[in-house]
Amino acid sequence: MSDARNTSLTGAAPYDALLLLSFGGPEAPEDVVPFLENVTRGRGIPKERLREVGKHYFLFGGVSPINEQNRELLAALRKDFAEHGLDLPVYWGNRNWAPYLVDTLRELAADGHRRIAVLATSAYAGYSGCRQYRENLADALATLAAEGLPELRVDKLRHFYNHPGFVEPMTEATLAALDRLPEEARAGARLAFTTHSIPDTMAETSGAPDDPARGRPGGAYVAQHLDVARLVAAAVAGRTGVADRPWELVFQSRSGAPHVPWLEPDICDHLEAQHADGAPAVVMVPIGFVSDHMEVKYDLDTEATARAAELGLPVARAATVGADPRFTAAVRELVLERAAAERGAPVSRCALGALGPSHDVCAVACCPNPRAPRPAAAEH
Repeated sequence: MSDARNTSLTGAAPYDALLLLSFGGPEAPEDVVPFLENVTRGRGIPKERLREVGKHYFLFGGVSPINEQNRELLAALRKDFAEHGLDLPVYWGNRNWAPYLVDTLRELAADGHRRIAVLATSAYAGYSGCRQYRENLADALATLAAEGLPELRVDKLRHFYNHPGFVEPMTEATLAALDRLPEEARAGARLAFTTHSIPDTMAETSGAPDDPARGRPGGAYVAQHLDVARLVAAAVAGRTGVADRPWELVFQSRSGAPHVPWLEPDICDHLEAQHADGAPAVVMVPIGFVSDHMEVKYDLDTEATARAAELGLPVARAATVGADPRFTAAVRELVLERAAAERGAPVSRCALGALGPSHDVCAVACCPNPRAPRPAAAEH
């Protein structure tokens, strides 16, 4: 295990910019269906079905919180970089809504940048959380090449799920959520670590072929989440003095055909099981998400919380890391770490838990596309 901070690393060369790459979300009711068309492009889903899927967004005025939270993270990163003397401009682009990735890459090219470090707002291995971002990068770069724009090189920063700057804020958020429970329920409260459900087959093929997590049941996606859950649960036990607090990794936000097996148990089913087992309370800890976007605000804060209320089961939801200063510092460290590695300098990679730091460059065989192979950027 490596726990050393890269405080001695200086300079971002060879990188001349950082791209914050996120999923994107609608910002008005009229944006919802076009946004969902972008997300599901090529799958032939009719608009009537998309309107039904979009009902979650309409409950929040058609506005996803993800874009505003990315603006906050963008500002926080720029502030952190400036305060630590890191002269590296930070840009923001989305896969599925404005500001679109291809437009941001055009802006980077026009501003004279050529070597770009990329932070994807997804902490774990997996097709949707890593390779699909790299496929979108490849598509956007091909568009720029077809337009005759200068060639850009993009390098995606490694998975940061076990970086202290991610784990520590999640631990503090879990403790804060415990404190919001009725006092008499806190000692016996159980932890439900939540993340996005994905098809079983996608989970099994997640990660690099030589990833130490890949050989474990569920592939790298599940193994990485379990490692973070153990870290947070152990830290919470140490801080609260409750050594045997039960916890489990559970899933949310399932979509797709009912006959296709996806990761389980679902959070609502889990809450029912905990209630039946006599749990006095449950803290939902969204370790699979960087910010409180729609799948947190609806699936946990609305749907799961309503189900818990029906059961009479007290619940609290831990915050995500968002723009926490420890997370922005972690991003800076990841940039400096990767820059030093690209320069051939020795690097101490910061990681907690049993799995160690993730790879810098994804293998071609990482997290394969479940439908058909497609070009992806930032791989070897």
